[in-house]
Amino acid sequence: MLAARISSGIDWFVDWTGRGISWLALAVALLMGTNVFLRYGFSIGEIWAQELEWYLLVPLTLIGMSYALRHGEHVRVDVLFAQFSDRNRHLVDVISAVLAMLFSLFVMWLSIGFVGQSWSIGEGSSNPGGIGALYLMKAMIPLGFALLFLQALSQGIRSGIALGATR
Repeated sequence: MLAARISSGIDWFVDWTGRGISWLALAVALLMGTNVFLRYGFSIGEIWAQELEWYLLVPLTLIGMSYALRHGEHVRVDVLFAQFSDRNRHLVDVISAVLAMLFSLFVMWLSIGFVGQSWSIGEGSSNPGGIGALYLMKAMIPLGFALLFLQALSQGIRSGIALGATR
């Protein structure tokens, strides 16, 4: 079935990007630890090093949200969900997927102008000694939500297939 193959392809891509981006968590932890050690141990602190934490956290968070959805690590009221029949669980998952897709489209639509303006002016840090290319970080907003849209689509396809099988 084509829909199931599309869903599997999306899942593979989200897994691949999620595993790749997860290495940023180690980089962020090491960077934060180093920044704190240098600041409190030697009174050394660089603006660019503090901003780099954000530059690493943004893609980790925005890509990570689709990976979390893929693996069921998102917030759900399991107390109620566990009492539902299989059919109702699949129905809730389909509705949730549609809402997640609509929300993702809305955020992408809102962010495109914001990101475009940032790219057009070559926006950088407002802090002296900060990192330039702030527009790259802002570009992660529509990209992250596009990936979330795709994962919600995959979830909706899988839940829709399962819902059809429970009839």
